[in-house]
This record gives sequence, C-alpha cells and structure tokens, in this order.
Amino acid sequence: MAHVEHQSCIKACEECAEACEHCAAACLGESDVKMMAECIRLDRDCAELCWLAAAFMSRGSQFAAALCGVCADVCEACGAECAKHKHDHCQRCAESCRRCAAECRKMAGVSA
Repeated sequence: MAHVEHQSCIKACEECAEACEHCAAACLGESDVKMMAECIRLDRDCAELCWLAAAFMSRGSQFAAALCGVCADVCEACGAECAKHKHDHCQRCAESCRRCAAECRKMAGVSA
C-alpha cells in the first residue's frame, strides 16, 4: 500500500504541481512576461515532475524514490527562482516547492 505509506509526499507533490501551474499561468499575465520566462519554464518543469512523482508513488513504482530525488532538485530550483519575484503567486509557489522538496527528500531517503 505505497500510496498510503507515502501519502504526505503525494499530497505535497500534488499541491506543488497545482501551485506551479497557477504560478506559470499568472506569470503569463504579468506586465513583463520576458522577465518571468525562467520562472514559467521552471514552474512547468516542476509541475510535470510533481504530477509524475505523485503517480509513481500512488502505484508503488520501483522508480518512485529515484524520481522523488530528482523532483526534490527541481522543486528547489523552482522555489529559488519563484522566491526572487515579489508577486504573491510566486511567493506561494516558492513555499509549496520548499515543502515538496523536503517531503520528496524524506521519501527518497536523501538528506538535503
């Protein structure tokens, strides 16, 4: 029952993916979209990887821990980029990315 065992990580991944999806869409509406390009790119990468990690954990994939290690790295990169921007959506996304990175590291058995 891997999906039960890793429920907090699955939830963190799903919440992070949603925050990243929202952040990317909101960034596209900012006045200087070009300045937000890296944030949008990382938001999209992070969201995709978080959705995938949640799915791998949910089905008990033998590759879930390895994927969560990569997910943590991408979450940290996305969170650092989002934290550079003062927009509320970026700040909320950065916090969600930090939480997800910590949960993924714990799930993968890797310390930060």
